[in-house]
Amino acid sequence: MTTTRNPQTLMAISPEENFDFLFKIVLIGDAGTGKTCVVSRFKNGKYEESHGSTIGVDFSLKTVNIEGKQVKLQIWDTAGQERFRTITQSYYRSANGVIIVYDIAKRQTFTNLQKWIDEVRRYTGSNVLLILVGNKCDLESEREVEFSEAEAMCQFVPEILFVMETSAKENKNIEDAFVCLAAELMVRFFIFYINCFILTELMILIKLT
Repeated sequence: MTTTRNPQTLMAISPEENFDFLFKIVLIGDAGTGKTCVVSRFKNGKYEESHGSTIGVDFSLKTVNIEGKQVKLQIWDTAGQERFRTITQSYYRSANGVIIVYDIAKRQTFTNLQKWIDEVRRYTGSNVLLILVGNKCDLESEREVEFSEAEAMCQFVPEILFVMETSAKENKNIEDAFVCLAAELMVRFFIFYINCFILTELMILIKLT
């Protein structure tokens, strides 16, 4: 059987599902940084020690409760290998948030962050929120990237909202990363519509004067 991975088809949501917000989150980063393990731990609470590399893009859904609101997250786990880059780039479109994952025990994955940031700038909207996740923080004895280095990058890359270290293996900060990003997206959503309301009211006043 042949299956298609059309973004519009995969994003289809049943009209019977109830939620207050719907956000598209894309995970990117070098191969082997543990993106799939992060998603699996967040979605199912499970950790798989070994699994095959992601081919193209994997898609999943999870609904979280934030401040009494049902927030549905469309999570797109993209392949990090170079040969899949032209495929995965199409999934950046309409993303609300992007999580760039690096491996704290592999400096090259941190060094390569700039090229991923460049892709975000090239293929997403200007209002997309971006966070950095240093995964595999359970490998402290093998650490090659200090947390302070990632924090310093936030000062030079204005798009980065925050940086967080996680461990899919030990289930450390996994849910926090997604929930914090979703919560900030909710705040930006409210600010946008408040500004739209204020602008509309001002335009009405101008017409009346």
